[in-house]
Amino acid sequence: MTTDAEADHATPSSCRHCKVRHQGLCEVLGPAELARLAGQARRTRHGAGETLTIESGEVGYANVTSGAIKLSRVLRDGRQQLVGLQFSPDLLGRLFSSESPLSAEAATEVELCRIPRSVLERLVADNDRIKLRLLSQSLRDLDDAREWMVTLGRKTAAERVASLLLLVARRIGVADADGRQTLALPIGRADMADFLGLTLETVSRQMSRLRHEGVISVRGHRCVVILNRTALEARAG
Repeated sequence: MTTDAEADHATPSSCRHCKVRHQGLCEVLGPAELARLAGQARRTRHGAGETLTIESGEVGYANVTSGAIKLSRVLRDGRQQLVGLQFSPDLLGRLFSSESPLSAEAATEVELCRIPRSVLERLVADNDRIKLRLLSQSLRDLDDAREWMVTLGRKTAAERVASLLLLVARRIGVADADGRQTLALPIGRADMADFLGLTLETVSRQMSRLRHEGVISVRGHRCVVILNRTALEARAG
C-alpha cells in the first residue's frame, strides 16, 4: 500500500504546492495521471478585467487555481449579461466542444492551469473517477443555474442581494472563531446589479439596509463580513 509520503513524493513538483491539488478535478487523479497532466499544462496569471481566451485549438481547458471569473453572454447587438461566476477549483471550458456561447473575464487577479484538450479528454475517456467528478460538477452547476432562475424570476430585490452574498460566501467565505464569515466580493456594485437584474441604486440601498440592520458589515469597497448568517439566509427567502 502506498503511504501518503510516498504518494506526495511521486506527485509532480509543480502540483505539490498547488492550491487546488486536493480539490475538484485533481483530487481524483493519481500521481501518474497528474504527471501526464502536469507535463503538458502551463500556468498563467491574469489581471482583473482581462479577457480570458480558452483557445478553440489544442489548449482548450483551464483549471481555476485562484481568483474569480465572470461569465457573460454577449448578444449580437452588443448587449451583455453577466450569467455566472467561477472560482477555484472550477474547470473553465467545455468538454468535447471547441466553442462556448459565453465569454470569460477575470473578475479579480486570476491564476489558471491551462490543460491541452487532447490530454484532458483522453484522461476523461479512460478514467471513471474523473467522469464522475466532472458529472458531479456539471450537475451542481445545473442546480445552481436553476436556483438562480428562481432568484431572478421570483425573489424580491432584498432576497436577490442576500442570495448573491450567500452564493459568494459558500465558495470563498472565510469563517473566524466566532462564526462570522468574511468575503471579498469578486465583483463591484455595477456587476452585482447586472447579475441580479437590478439597478445600481437598488443594490446599494439593499446593501446599506443589511448593514444598518446588523446582518453584515462592510469594510472598504468590496470586503463584506456576514455577522448574522441566519438572518441573511432568512433575507434570501
